[in-house]
Amino acid sequence: MKFLSEYRDPELVKEYIQELHRITTKNWTLMEICGGQTHSLVKNGILDMLPEKITMVHGPGCPVCVTSVSVIDEAVWLAEQPNHILCSFGDMLRVPGSNKSLLEAKAAGADVRILYSPLEAVELAKQNPTKEVIFFAVGFETTAPANALSVVHAAQQSILNYSILASHVLVPPAMEAILSDEANVIDAFLAAGHVCTIMGLEEYYPVAAKYKIPIVVTGFEPVDLLQGILMAVNQLEKEEYKVENQYSRAVLREGNKMAKDTIQKVFSISDRVWRGIGSIPQSGFEVNERYKLYNARLKFHIDIPFAEENKECISGDIMKGLKKPKQCPNFGSKCKPEHPLGAPMVSSEGACAAYYHYSSDTIAQQ
Repeated sequence: MKFLSEYRDPELVKEYIQELHRITTKNWTLMEICGGQTHSLVKNGILDMLPEKITMVHGPGCPVCVTSVSVIDEAVWLAEQPNHILCSFGDMLRVPGSNKSLLEAKAAGADVRILYSPLEAVELAKQNPTKEVIFFAVGFETTAPANALSVVHAAQQSILNYSILASHVLVPPAMEAILSDEANVIDAFLAAGHVCTIMGLEEYYPVAAKYKIPIVVTGFEPVDLLQGILMAVNQLEKEEYKVENQYSRAVLREGNKMAKDTIQKVFSISDRVWRGIGSIPQSGFEVNERYKLYNARLKFHIDIPFAEENKECISGDIMKGLKKPKQCPNFGSKCKPEHPLGAPMVSSEGACAAYYHYSSDTIAQQ
């Protein structure tokens, strides 16, 4: 299949691995931002092929993983109100809140439904005029256009029993938060190709220049990732610090103008609390004043106390690149996908889930 099979070519993989072994002279730590990239690296055994001097650490680019405990509590509270239908993507249901998950709320009788698109939730609201339908709008810049579009469609049709609980987070501010941390160990970033397909490259140039760090936008297949790693290491070895686009078949410098216009129409930039990391200024999207009737927080006057995170979960250290999943004392014992202590073990993009399902020594123990 075009744009897929050629990016799984074992001969190209060998070629890039050999080149990496040839050019790498110093110890480098690279962070892939996206959880999808993490899963591809682990599942395809790429981490074991790299030179010993190259260390890959796994960033906060899993939207489920960084959704705060308090936001999960907000979603649970909304689901448990009379005449409410709470709609969500499936991988949010088992993420633990301070007391329960959405799945546990559903088991206790709350009307929680798994949908594949927020536009389905708009249609559900149209079909159920006596119910309040709320869509749990989680994600990075990638899912923001569809969630924004659902609000636009609801407003155009005067559907007033629809709203969204927005928990969107933005990549560049998270990168800056990691780089400005005194414990930072990152030498280069692999940026998320799907985010850049929407937003383009412009936001990354100031980050690369300010922190003198290579940023390479990559796709998700083995050849994509290895080529991106090679581009980043090549820059590091030459002491260059540029933004490069490996994923040029999908990413344009300016991004997708129509998608960005839709985001700007509905959302404004706000501060956001990231699970495991804390509050990052100007790192999220919230429904703006123009569409405040569709902001579930305002509509239902949500006032949920701030919830502390489970202290046994080291997800923050993992997503800042300070530790690997298997360095958690609870990995694979007290924390498993069926009974997770934190979101990275639940999500289909979580680093802990990737190591649990695909790491060879973990599989041998199961």
